Amino acid sequence: MKKILVVEDNEMNRDMLCRRLVRKGYSVLIAADGVQGLSVAKAEAPDVIIMDLSLPRVDGWEACRRLKADQSTSDIPVIALTAHAMSTDREKALAAGCDDFDTKPVDFVRLLDKIERACAGD
Repeated sequence: MKKILVVEDNEMNRDMLCRRLVRKGYSVLIAADGVQGLSVAKAEAPDVIIMDLSLPRVDGWEACRRLKADQSTSDIPVIALTAHAMSTDREKALAAGCDDFDTKPVDFVRLLDKIERACAGD
């Protein structure tokens, strides 16, 4: 069973996404901010991280930079998930080390495809 870490501060978004991922057969880990996301990623080594970019304490861009700089987490694919939908936001997320980018509101079919492709890259 593939393990997905969802780093999302909005409880409603987090719960909706987690429920749908569990129904698709994924094991889901949760973090409500960037600091917690970094800690869970290091401790649990998920197969994929879904990272909101607008997070408290440490934002998603910085959290991704830290994940990619740490040898123990650098190979974990990170998919940025954000309401920031400008092309410059995509470029900024990819420059921070995110492996893919998707926008809110969540198109679950599209996001699931990105998750499956990231998992297949293992």
